[in-house]
Amino acid sequence: MTETVILSLAVILRILSNPLGNVFQKQLTSKGSHPLFINSFTYLILSLICIFIANQLNWNTLPVQFWFYAVMIGLAGGAGNGFLIKALQKGELSVLGPINAYKSVIGILGGIIFLGEFPNIAGLAGITCIIAGSYFVLDTGEGKFSFALLKRKDIQFRIWAMILTAIEAVFIKKMILFSNPTIAFCCWCWFGAVFSFFLLFSESINIKEAILNFSFWELKRYIPLVFCIGMMQFTTNYTFSHMPVGYALSLFQLSVILSVLMGHHFFNEKNILKKLAGTLIMITGSVILILMKGN
Repeated sequence: MTETVILSLAVILRILSNPLGNVFQKQLTSKGSHPLFINSFTYLILSLICIFIANQLNWNTLPVQFWFYAVMIGLAGGAGNGFLIKALQKGELSVLGPINAYKSVIGILGGIIFLGEFPNIAGLAGITCIIAGSYFVLDTGEGKFSFALLKRKDIQFRIWAMILTAIEAVFIKKMILFSNPTIAFCCWCWFGAVFSFFLLFSESINIKEAILNFSFWELKRYIPLVFCIGMMQFTTNYTFSHMPVGYALSLFQLSVILSVLMGHHFFNEKNILKKLAGTLIMITGSVILILMKGN
């Protein structure tokens, strides 16, 4: 019972922190901050914090395979989060949501191939409810998925972000199996910082100018952003350590509900009532997954 309560709390914090972090990212890009700079700077601050955490951890027993997955996480995570912020810069929170519903499906496929995690009937039912609910929430004229949307840059960026972060999720689970959620979190921050820094050069970003033009307004957004991203990733790791990746990614789709609410509140996005009508379906799916988490 205690484990279920802690797991439920971790999932709730993950669901809350993800869309809230997206709000701060979108606010920063709306004021001219480059998405890749936001991505890199966030990783950098988290990496510095992890230096203090790392002193309390045992690094001597980690196998070579662990470091291979750490490098792969840096590549997939750094690029995936960069694409996500670029998508938020160009699109709406409530329109980009439906694309991410497929992330759990990719996670399930990756879990089957790399982790041997096969969903049972209850798990498939919960996943189906959440995916169906996410589409119902966003079944509006502008948010409804269609192949025509694939021509839009924000949708293309979101798809790449979804694919890369779903792959990253499988590698994170492999790292956790070799270590623990805290060690995996530190490596996620460090290797993500390294590869996101290299991404800055792909678009010839003037890092010196970005730092010199850093304002107090931006600082007030970066502090909660770093907190949200750190909370999001640590609770993700904890959830991965207690349930299959596909199930966890499906639960995380509940953040779409908050994305709709925050998109309406902060950016005046429309059709709020119809988008909220699908929340009951998604909550049903989450309850199924929490109670039947594959044990």
